[in-house]
Amino acid sequence: MTAPQDLRGAAQSPPQSAAAPALILGSASPRRLELLAQIGIVPDRILPAEIDESPHRGENPRDYVRRMAREKAAALAGDTGNAVLCADTAVVAGRRILGKPADAAEARRFLQLLSGRRHRVLTSVALTHGGRLRERLVDTAIRFRPLTATQIEAYLATGEWQGKAGAYAIQGHASAFAIWMQGSYSGVVGLPLAETAALLAAIGIQGKTT
Repeated sequence: MTAPQDLRGAAQSPPQSAAAPALILGSASPRRLELLAQIGIVPDRILPAEIDESPHRGENPRDYVRRMAREKAAALAGDTGNAVLCADTAVVAGRRILGKPADAAEARRFLQLLSGRRHRVLTSVALTHGGRLRERLVDTAIRFRPLTATQIEAYLATGEWQGKAGAYAIQGHASAFAIWMQGSYSGVVGLPLAETAALLAAIGIQGKTT
């Protein structure tokens, strides 16, 4: 398992109250860390959960992302004195879950599938503390404009598709692809901030804007 990274004092964040538990972010995603910083939250540690992220046969996409977030949190929740925050994001075309592409060829197929059509981005957030699980699922709809082969190849050349569900990063060059969105932009990036802030506030962890 990845060794925890101590982030105490790593950003200009106001001190938590004496009653607030230590926060473990169960993700290695720099995007989720940056999103938390936007609402004044700095986790005490980063400790990515190592679990099998394969969908079950016939598993509904909503059930899949919920299960992934819960299993990540459960894998790190040994010390009930800490709070553990985990999330999982899936890009869904119809009922097909588009995970992180294995290579450029698979990324190309994903982008061809998403071209000119509406798809969904599901992000589930799970927070454990004191033996209790709190969770939220955020469903965002996005429509991409039709993409030419040249546009897809140019995007693949940026390398942004690597390690991204659905083979794109909405906060990067792919922002030019989205012509319509309904839901949570931060949820598409990887962590719905309004919902996450509410979950954290419920256990006494407050950011500078909450």
